[in-house]
Amino acid sequence: MAATVEELYRNYGVLADAKEDLSKHKDAYQVILDGVKGGPKEKRLAAQFIPKFFSSFPELADAAINAQLDLCEDEDVSIRRQAIKELPRFASGENLPRVADILTQLLQTDDSAEFSQVNTALISIFKIDAKGTLGGLFSQILQGEDVVRERAIKFLSTKLKTMPDDTMTKEVEDYIFIETKKVLEDVTGEEFVLLMRILSGLKNMQTVSGRQQLVELVVEQAFLEQALNPTDADSVDRLLQCTRQALPLFSKNVHSTRFVTYFCEFVLPSLSLLTSPVAELDIQLEVLKLLAEMSPYCGDMDKLEVNLNMLFEKLLEFMPLPPEEENGENAANEEPKLQFSYVECLLFSFHQLGKKLPDFLIDKISAEKLKDFKIRLQYFARGLQVYIRQLRVALQGKTGDALKTEENKIKVVALKITNNINVLIKDLFHNPPSYKSTVTLSWKPVQKTEAAAIGYVYRSTLDIQITMFSLLMKVFAMISVCPTARRGSQWRTLGQQPQQRSFPQICPGGTPDKYTIRPAGNTAPALGTSLTNNEEASGAAEDGASEEEATEAEAGFIKRTAYASKPMQLHYHNILSLTEFLPSGPSCIYSPPSILFLSTVFLNFILGCVFENPFSVSCHGYPVGYKCVGCFSFWIIFVEQKTAKVYFLFWFVF
Repeated sequence: MAATVEELYRNYGVLADAKEDLSKHKDAYQVILDGVKGGPKEKRLAAQFIPKFFSSFPELADAAINAQLDLCEDEDVSIRRQAIKELPRFASGENLPRVADILTQLLQTDDSAEFSQVNTALISIFKIDAKGTLGGLFSQILQGEDVVRERAIKFLSTKLKTMPDDTMTKEVEDYIFIETKKVLEDVTGEEFVLLMRILSGLKNMQTVSGRQQLVELVVEQAFLEQALNPTDADSVDRLLQCTRQALPLFSKNVHSTRFVTYFCEFVLPSLSLLTSPVAELDIQLEVLKLLAEMSPYCGDMDKLEVNLNMLFEKLLEFMPLPPEEENGENAANEEPKLQFSYVECLLFSFHQLGKKLPDFLIDKISAEKLKDFKIRLQYFARGLQVYIRQLRVALQGKTGDALKTEENKIKVVALKITNNINVLIKDLFHNPPSYKSTVTLSWKPVQKTEAAAIGYVYRSTLDIQITMFSLLMKVFAMISVCPTARRGSQWRTLGQQPQQRSFPQICPGGTPDKYTIRPAGNTAPALGTSLTNNEEASGAAEDGASEEEATEAEAGFIKRTAYASKPMQLHYHNILSLTEFLPSGPSCIYSPPSILFLSTVFLNFILGCVFENPFSVSCHGYPVGYKCVGCFSFWIIFVEQKTAKVYFLFWFVF
């Protein structure tokens, strides 16, 4: 028989007044339990009164929990919320796992307020007994309905990281790891991602041994012991999901060797046959990106030469030969397509693995194949230079909001890609090939601090040679056009106003071929040129930069790379004079021996450009002594004129 409101209040008064003698009033508590059979008012009162005296009647514990559970399933949402709110008061001792199990089942509710109440209740009992609460949660994950399983996993993935350290003890984390391994035996792709997120957030998984354990779990899920079926979308999706989860775990101590080996042996040979699990996804590019990101962390590989050869052959497929010439003209309709994104990934991966076998391009492939490879590199590099110049022009001067447009975002990424490829190609053109350059993959986010530290990001050897060639041409123009020049202007930076100064006057001496110098009132400042090692790569580091900082860093990157392609600009005050080039104002420049000497310098410089530039002529097998002579000639000029700083800068460039 259902109790009335009056009876509930009366029996509540009896129990409240009894204080220490509650166990003698079992009948009064039974009347309150019967309140769950009444109307809405009686149920709301019962939901509040039952948990208040629950601990005083252990013999009625099961009946009390069942009564409260009935209220949690009531049709009236307000009654359900009240009953759920009071459930944590039943969580004590051996009853806690049962309460946790009940609350986990209640996660399937579609009412947002009620769902929030369940989450709050679970968190409160988690802080009482974390291991007992996890027992109820994992029980439903392993045996419950699909919707309950899904929401329980999501609860763990979002709430565990918010728990205090005194709750998440080592014992609790070990229990989570053991139970999660059981769940991983049969999971969907989405569940796998969430469970790996749970494990990756545990403190005991932040150590090298912990990350290695996680990699082992991922390897088991990826089925790396089986050959890949490229036409099975589910198999391809499983491999991609597992690789993405393993990537953040790799380091110099936790190697990616098994994944890299699997990609080289089973994925690359069937790259064109891969079936994408998502229609919009470029599955080939996605696979190559993953391989590129893993390659720096690859350890010792059993079949290194075989896998490197597979990577080399795949790289050749995406680096076309120059179009054949017909009647002295290229066939325009046969112009190959340059796939920069694919080449960046493959070239980066080859560069990383090539470090482990540096003689691969020298001893492991035939001379004919090496020649073919260099021809492809040269052709690709020539197209690359054109594209880089076009991108710099298009992005020059754009900052802030201008870079946030979709079109400019694409151009920024394209500039990073092409700069990366340029650096890697130049490494391979060394004789023997070098693997010392470091680049940041183009799809990694820009970090403002790194971009600022680089300074003038990426100025290639070719750009510097073009700059110096332009400068020398101006010098010889000054000699030939203005042999009687008397004055010039002081060196100054771009945009700086000219400063007044006195120059040494060049006057005839006692004989026609001799000259004397009148002392100058002051001298020009030392030539300062900011140069960057050509092995510094454009691009970004990952992690930690806001969108605004990234935009500013990209703007600075564009500005610097655009400037790097411009020839140096000389500012003239009155008339052209060699003092623009040599700040100390050398008077001896007009003497015949000096002109002959500068002519030698010019010739040496041109030869240095020819034999150093891999994008014009394939002459890297020849000695590069001409370049050294050019360097020495510049040293003679600048030391003679007491500008030793300039000597060091130019020696570094060449």
